[in-house]
Amino acid sequence: MKLISTTFALMLMASGVVFAADKHDHGHEDKPLHGGLVTEIKDMDYELVAKPDVLQLYVRDHGKPVDVSRATAKITLLSGSDKQEIDLKPSGDKLEAKGSFKVAPGTKVVAQVNLASKAATARFVLK
Repeated sequence: MKLISTTFALMLMASGVVFAADKHDHGHEDKPLHGGLVTEIKDMDYELVAKPDVLQLYVRDHGKPVDVSRATAKITLLSGSDKQEIDLKPSGDKLEAKGSFKVAPGTKVVAQVNLASKAATARFVLK
């Protein structure tokens, strides 16, 4: 009986360590690094920074920046009955557009992103 209890205790400890390590490895990825909103799609993190004069989209793969030099993105802002579509262009480590944007709290944002061989649609609601 003591052997079974010891084995069970070791199994619990081992599973706890694995669980804690897994939680630690993924916990930092969904935190905004640029003050925006973050969503995760298929192990990729998309961070949207939405200001009245600039829209920025940062892309990370397991916490590491993704090369966006050949990427394209289209942002759709939906605020009540207003709809605004904006093309983002590569700008350093992010995709970006400058202009005049309606980014009030509650605005829904749909970002269609095309990276080399991957396409994704990220959704956000501005706070």
